[in-house]
Amino acid sequence: MKLATLKNGTRDGQLVLVSKDLSEYVDASAIAPTLQAALDNWANIAPRLQDLAGDVEAGSGPAKRVAFDQTEAHSPLPRAFQWADGSAYVNHVELVRKARGAEMPQSFWTDPLMYQGGSDSFLGPRDDILMGDTAWGIDMEGEIAVITDDVPMGATLDQARDAIRLIMLVNDVSLRGLIPGELAKGFGFFQSKPSSAFSPVAVTPDELGDAWDGGKLHLPLCVDLNGKPFGRANAGIDMTFDFAQLVAHAARTRPLCAGSIIGSGTVSNKLDGGPGKPVAAGGAGYSCIAEIRMIETIENGSAVTPFLQFGDSVKIEMLDAKGQSIFGAIEQTVRQYKP
Repeated sequence: MKLATLKNGTRDGQLVLVSKDLSEYVDASAIAPTLQAALDNWANIAPRLQDLAGDVEAGSGPAKRVAFDQTEAHSPLPRAFQWADGSAYVNHVELVRKARGAEMPQSFWTDPLMYQGGSDSFLGPRDDILMGDTAWGIDMEGEIAVITDDVPMGATLDQARDAIRLIMLVNDVSLRGLIPGELAKGFGFFQSKPSSAFSPVAVTPDELGDAWDGGKLHLPLCVDLNGKPFGRANAGIDMTFDFAQLVAHAARTRPLCAGSIIGSGTVSNKLDGGPGKPVAAGGAGYSCIAEIRMIETIENGSAVTPFLQFGDSVKIEMLDAKGQSIFGAIEQTVRQYKP
């Protein structure tokens, strides 16, 4: 089933169930007022939502069907108790370090990187990205994320895998110009990681069919910049750590509560064992601007592709084998923040 949260003037919005083709929705708030409420009692709520989904697809039942307008959707969880983002595509990390002449520790291939992000104010998938200064190095990061049920501390891989309830897309906005100074303090990201946005719809794993293998999503992530293809990297390729490993890593020393969001990090593919190529040159492209700048630096000594400027637009989407949008599209424009 496919679930979304509509903006309704409250912090946590209204839970709705969306048709498979994303054309219609029905109000699900009588079953659970919000997605977090559904996740808090998933074992009892999910079967009732699944019955409602069956009615929607069959065209039966009393529920009123309304045209689904993605511009009215918030992120599925407008705020969450936990947002932890990994870096599962180690190719991306390797390029970052290589561009600045740093060797990558061997442990990065066996122990996931992860940071804890702000989860109190996610952006809607069609909300503007409001920033005070382009000198901050504004960048998009196309990612996949999962939402979990309760996960016990020290969870096994099987427990972690079984706790995955929903899957969605992410634009993990990053401020590249602020990252080096923050990391130099030795205390992690904060100002360099502003509010992220998630896809209009979160889907249960069964909606993905063979594309979901329990830990990886084997489909290209479509990232467009100003209306042109920028990235088509396959999310199931070059993913060093799958979502079971990422969830288990997050739960190693603490339990995760229902509604925790775990991200994959920037989706990134190699090409013939080396850095990828732009889509226009026949490659899979990139899911963030930093990666193409890294490659430019490695190959030519300096980066030429600019980070996002005011007025630039970003679109992140994933299509199934028939070309149908699965999660809806994140479509955002960078605007100047004015208090």
